[in-house]
Amino acid sequence: MTHIWVRAEQRANEDRVGITPEGAAALIAQGMQITVEKSKTRIIPIQAYAAQGCAIAEENTWATAPKDALIFGLKELPEDDTPLSHRHIMFGHAFKGQHSGKALLKRFNAGGGALYDLEYLVDETGRRVAAFGYWAGYAGAAVTLKCWAAQQSNGQCGPVASYANKDALLTDLGKMMQGQTTPTAIVIGALGRVGTGAADLCKAMGIPVTKWDMQETANGGPFPEILDHNLFFNCILARQGTPVFVPKTALTRDRKLTAIGDIACDPDSDYNPIPIYDKATDWAAPAYRAAQDPVLDVMAIDNLPSLLPLESSQDFAAQLLPSLKTLNDLENGVWGRAFATFTQHANEV
Repeated sequence: MTHIWVRAEQRANEDRVGITPEGAAALIAQGMQITVEKSKTRIIPIQAYAAQGCAIAEENTWATAPKDALIFGLKELPEDDTPLSHRHIMFGHAFKGQHSGKALLKRFNAGGGALYDLEYLVDETGRRVAAFGYWAGYAGAAVTLKCWAAQQSNGQCGPVASYANKDALLTDLGKMMQGQTTPTAIVIGALGRVGTGAADLCKAMGIPVTKWDMQETANGGPFPEILDHNLFFNCILARQGTPVFVPKTALTRDRKLTAIGDIACDPDSDYNPIPIYDKATDWAAPAYRAAQDPVLDVMAIDNLPSLLPLESSQDFAAQLLPSLKTLNDLENGVWGRAFATFTQHANEV
C-alpha cells in the first residue's frame, strides 16, 4: 500500500500545503494511506484532514515514519548533515548548480533515500505537471511594488505578511499607491506561468507592462531596455545559457530602474541572470539594497506564493492530484522521469 506522509513545513512564513483534505480523501478512496502531521502554521486546519480519514501525526516526526513512506512537503528541509533514508517529494532546489543543493544530494546518497523534485515532475512533453508559478509571479510583483512605493518616500520596504486572500492584497496595494505616480514595468518570461502572474498583478494595479519572452532575449544581451523601466520582474529560471539581464555595471548607470523582483530567485546558482546580489531576501527584510545612488532594490523571496497561502495551495494541489494518484507506479511516467533526474544529479556529487 502506498503511504504518503504529509510533513509540516519547517521554515518561517510557510503556510502552504501540497494536498487538500478533499484530495487526501480521493487518494484514500483509491487505497492509499495518508498521514498528515500537525502544524502550527498550515493554512488548512488539521481537523479537516482527520475528518477525511487521514491518520494524524505530531509535528516534525517524519524522520521516524515507516521507511516505505513517501515524505511529502513543499519547501526544503533544515540544512544539516543528517543522512536521508526516506523517499521525499518536495522542491529540493538541487539540480541547477545550487551549492546548498549539492549538500542535500550528499545527504540522500549517505542515507539511501531519493528525491522526487516537484519542479521536475514533468509530462511526456517536458511540461511541469504542477507549479506555484502563477501565484509566485502575482505575489512577487506585489512585494516588488511595495519596495518601489517605499522608495518614493526615501524608505525601504519593511516586513511583509500573508493575506487572507487576493482581494485583501489588492486593497492593501491600492491604499499604498494612492497619490503615487504610476510606474512602468517589464516582465521577462511573460508567456510562462510566473510571468503571467506578475503581469496580471500589474494589470490589476493599472501599471503598464512590457512583456518579453524568449524571442526578445535570444540575442543574449545587453538589454538596456530593462533599465528604462521602473520595475523589472525576472520570471526565467536560471540555467546554463541564460543571459545576464542586469549586470553589475547597471549599479552606477543612469537608469529608471529602481526595483527588481527576481521571482525566479536563483541567487546561488552559477547561472544567476541578476549577478548584483547573491542571497535570497526574506519576509522580514524583503528588499536587498544593491545600490544607493541611484537606488536599486532587489526583492528575492523564495517562497512567494505563501503570501496568498490558501489560493496557492488549492491551485497547486488540484494540479498535482492526478500525478499523486499514480504513486502506485513509481517506476514509470512522471515519477519515473523524476527519479531518473535525481539519479543523474546524485551520481555527480
